[in-house]
Amino acid sequence: MEIATLVLQDGMVLHGRAFGAQADAVFELVFNTSMSGYQEILSDPSYRGQGVLFTTPHIGNVGINLEDDESARPQVSALVINHLSPQVSNWRAALPLADWLAQHGVPAIADLDTRWLTRRLRDGGTQKAALSTRGTSPEKLLQMAADWPGLDGRDVVREVTCNVAYDWPGDEGSARLPPLDPPGSNHNAHIVAYDFGIKENILRHLAAGGARVTVVPAATPAREALAYHPDGVFLSNGPGDPAGLPYLVEIVRDLLDSGVPLFGICLGHQVIGRALGAGTRRLAFGHHGGNHPVQHLPSGKVLITAQNHNYCVVPDDLDPAEVEITYKSLNDGSLEGFRLKRQPVLSVQFHPEAAPGPHDAHGIFREFFQMIDQEVCHA
Repeated sequence: MEIATLVLQDGMVLHGRAFGAQADAVFELVFNTSMSGYQEILSDPSYRGQGVLFTTPHIGNVGINLEDDESARPQVSALVINHLSPQVSNWRAALPLADWLAQHGVPAIADLDTRWLTRRLRDGGTQKAALSTRGTSPEKLLQMAADWPGLDGRDVVREVTCNVAYDWPGDEGSARLPPLDPPGSNHNAHIVAYDFGIKENILRHLAAGGARVTVVPAATPAREALAYHPDGVFLSNGPGDPAGLPYLVEIVRDLLDSGVPLFGICLGHQVIGRALGAGTRRLAFGHHGGNHPVQHLPSGKVLITAQNHNYCVVPDDLDPAEVEITYKSLNDGSLEGFRLKRQPVLSVQFHPEAAPGPHDAHGIFREFFQMIDQEVCHA
């Protein structure tokens, strides 16, 4: 058995079984409480710069298929699990998890007490960590973790955004999603989607609403995005600290001034908040998983949501005369969504395209399309 070594910034050293790539990695270690969907999680660009610890003990049993990626490759820096399935049993599987990670240079460690480690992160907060699957000493790994600057204040979006604009759907389109078909939906809507690290399933949902989607790089000036004459603009999820993205805040301020319907998810939501003058803060251990209860304040309805973020918008910084708080977390009370009272703008912190409820939050996409329809009618 090849030995892997995981070292936390507080000096804790753990040994387990190595799999995936033979490599060293340094990262921010976060735990994810999802019971399924490890392929989608590991390929989500929002995890750039992070290592994922799964609380679910048995990982790898369905392998990796060619359809469920959220991006073209695994985006995590490392994987930490309790037990790696010794076999793959799924008719869609194309290769085992360990082979997929090895192909893309991602090291992983198994046979750890992930329940204990999760409690350590929950009680003490997110930590920097370093992992080696090739025999690097614990002392050197600890130094790597200490020297790594971390994610606070950094621009990680530039590492995951597209280089040039492109149209969606491609050949795959939204074939695996039923069409969103609310009465009066504008099936000819053109949406410009800013790629801060966009998940493909978000694009599928926008296309399922009947929209033609143009995806643009994160740093695209507002004037260039508006030159497409979009019916709406979407701001995607993405990795890192929104405080390290002042250029995105300026772009979004210009988009707000334009009056075009605007919809943000996760990092997109946070950037809208900062464009409105709100601060953002780091959560102790973030929200990562598919079982987070969120309350829709106007109706009192509770949604089970998927989430992946370490930062949140400070609600007290938002002007209540201009902003309606629409969602809050029932775990810690943090802000989970808002909309503007006088402009066609809405945003949510959670991921309505994911399906933990399974479909509790899909209606938020319909809300965006209805907002576009109202603007078209008023034009």
